[in-house]
Amino acid sequence: MSAPAVRTGVWFVGARGSVATTAVAGHAAVAAGLHPAIGMVTETPPFADIGLPALGSLVFGGHDTADRPLPERAGALAAGGVLPHVLPAAVHDELARADKEIRPGGPLPGDTRDDEELVTAFAADLEDFGRRNGLASTVVINVASTEPVLDPVDPRLPASSLYAAAALRAGCPYVNFTPSAGLRHPALRDAVADCGLPHAGRDGKTGQTLLRSVLAPMFVQRALSVRAWSGTNLLGGGDGAALADPGAAEAKNAGKERVLADVLGAAPEGEIHIDDVPALGDWKTAWDHIAFDGFLGTRMVLQTTWQGCDSALAAPLVLDLARLVARAHERGLTGPLPGLGFYFKDPDDGPAALFEQYGRLLAFADTLRGPR
Repeated sequence: MSAPAVRTGVWFVGARGSVATTAVAGHAAVAAGLHPAIGMVTETPPFADIGLPALGSLVFGGHDTADRPLPERAGALAAGGVLPHVLPAAVHDELARADKEIRPGGPLPGDTRDDEELVTAFAADLEDFGRRNGLASTVVINVASTEPVLDPVDPRLPASSLYAAAALRAGCPYVNFTPSAGLRHPALRDAVADCGLPHAGRDGKTGQTLLRSVLAPMFVQRALSVRAWSGTNLLGGGDGAALADPGAAEAKNAGKERVLADVLGAAPEGEIHIDDVPALGDWKTAWDHIAFDGFLGTRMVLQTTWQGCDSALAAPLVLDLARLVARAHERGLTGPLPGLGFYFKDPDDGPAALFEQYGRLLAFADTLRGPR
């Protein structure tokens, strides 16, 4: 008689958003052999024998303040071209199963619970999820909308930090795929230091900043002087609406600008603008204009255009992170996981070129090898 299969939980904060819905639907499609695992680094040969949780062993749940069921959300994404047209029907049962595991988030307007009561409630949801599903562990991943920059005089924790604190209390590894505070809130410093859990973040690198992290080292390594680097983003959907808030846009842009300052040694002239264009839905266009000097001061320009869908770019990465962090937890690793900086704008191991970060990721994968 064979031993029961080990199952791993993936708990999304923002579980009915575009990224989480795409991840759940895409996971079901890949696990069933309906689509190849394009974009999933953990499905490439270097990661084949490091003991990652099998795709079919992942169980999904989460918190959200929205109440639109995942099958309906997936249908809307398919209508917008984000998911293949027939996919929501093909994986309806998996979407419905995950939707049953989504619990109300908060705080919503009028919620009278204090921070401690909210953290306790969220942690209880996590513990119940793991107990009912017989999970070896649960990785909490924040894919909710970007929050404004922290207000240092606000006595309340932001929602992202409430969920992060609940993850620690429930003994769950944590990943912050957003620019929001999460575990980095000053009030959580001691809890993070004492938690004995692996964690990773912050702010997933999917589009414009991914390209910047490749191009900036090119200028440095070729000794070309960057005079100015400006960018514009046009996007719709939930991200566009959230980033129309100046405070949220400031938090998002900080990560984009940090990549250039860290790699080039100083921030070049130029700004990043984010414009909400609701008609674009979940699609986005990003332009960059790079002015640089060549030999003898010859002035030159490089312009780039990135057109894509953030949720389709992000979904395979959060599935990667769920598997890698779950395996790190199984292997007894604790604290920040520097090898996962490959995935983030503001990683725990500080700035580095994308190719250097990939090398660190491969080295990290080596540390995960061992008995299950």
